[in-house]
Amino acid sequence: MKKLITLVLLPFLFVSCGEDFTALSPISQRNSENYYSSQKDFEIAITGAYSSLQESGTFGVNYVLLMEMRADNGANGGGATGLAAVYQQLDDFDEIPTAEILEDTWAASYDGIASCNAILSRIDGVDFTSETLKDQIRGEALFIRSLLYYHMAVIFGNIPAQFEEADYPNIDINQVSAADIYAQVVDDLEEAESLLPPASVNGRANKYAAAALLGRVHLQAGNASAAEAPLRRVMNDQVYDLEDDFSRLWDPNTQLDQNSESIFEVQFISGGLGEGSAYTDMYTPNGVGGGVGGGVAPQNVTDDIVAAYDSANDGRFWTTFDTVGLGPDNFWVKKFDSNPSRVFDAPNNWVEIRYAEVLLNLAEALGESDEAYDLINEVRDRAGLGDIDENTPGTFEEKLLNERRLEFAFENKRWADLLRFGQAKPVMSGHLGISESEVTLLYPIPQSAIDVTPDEMTQNSEHQ
Repeated sequence: MKKLITLVLLPFLFVSCGEDFTALSPISQRNSENYYSSQKDFEIAITGAYSSLQESGTFGVNYVLLMEMRADNGANGGGATGLAAVYQQLDDFDEIPTAEILEDTWAASYDGIASCNAILSRIDGVDFTSETLKDQIRGEALFIRSLLYYHMAVIFGNIPAQFEEADYPNIDINQVSAADIYAQVVDDLEEAESLLPPASVNGRANKYAAAALLGRVHLQAGNASAAEAPLRRVMNDQVYDLEDDFSRLWDPNTQLDQNSESIFEVQFISGGLGEGSAYTDMYTPNGVGGGVGGGVAPQNVTDDIVAAYDSANDGRFWTTFDTVGLGPDNFWVKKFDSNPSRVFDAPNNWVEIRYAEVLLNLAEALGESDEAYDLINEVRDRAGLGDIDENTPGTFEEKLLNERRLEFAFENKRWADLLRFGQAKPVMSGHLGISESEVTLLYPIPQSAIDVTPDEMTQNSEHQ
């Protein structure tokens, strides 16, 4: 049974999304000064912080569009007119700074960041019955904030660094590079790992989630050698392992703590509670909202990703894809299939960190070596594929990037991988039939964020 974290959406936990949403100051500081005064307050507050990961502006919808549809695995399936026009613009690298989806992503991400900042800034002033619980809540807030900042740095690059609770209205906007964001996130995740428990409680973040994310961030920041240690900590403790049956990762009944591979998931639950996910509606023909070709931000499967698999031998293929309901040559993403009774009310979690990523990230950190190939082959073996080595055609980076594409298809890894491996421009140029100069590596900063503080915020150069 999936365990439910009741995600109470408390108004005092969030930033206003009006003109001053870039202020990064929680409403709590403006009109609820007496909050955060008891242990119970912080227990509720950290639950609210987790809820920021469910929002449509983050993992609920937008991160999926901005980091998966952006790449060569998925494509906008909703047409190029009306409400779907913005999705086609994203898909074609033709988005504009005033696009509502960018503003929503910016606001929702900083809402969650502000919630975490409030917790971290105030928790030391309150007595807890258990210091262990206090440490856990602090570690969870650091982890959630790090997860949000990682995605914002990949998506926008140059963003405001706000790692303290903002003193409204006296707020300094400090726009920094992604490298600066990653550096702070590394410090935060190291602290989070030291504070969090080894066991996951009701699917909340544990120390292995922090260590795995730390390894990912080091790689994205270009510090491969630094990624090795945290990734080895996850591997060496032998708490996680690859699931023998790849499909168990995607079955809502065996997600979360019901399989050996999942390290951290953004949790959703169906039943009309306002806690369901939209992925079945986005990726399959079985959603209530119309499925592929209809519904919210419908996503199609590209011919490129289907052709990338050895479909006759790769055990992941018919778990990743299906054609039932659309015809023999019309593939849809089976990973997110379920049978919701309401629109956007599927029980499918978002599997954000799993053990296969730890193995392939460690292979990347090590570089071409016997051990790196052993790690890659461990993932390939689960898929029923033969081993590869230095004699297999292609460079090590080409082989690793391909393995990552097949293993993590539609899991929000592809765009970050293309950026990190320096392949975004050539791959997307070839995929879309456009020049490399038309492929932009960062999204434009929302114009509304710049308009609020024009002397402190600048647009990404690609979009000026």
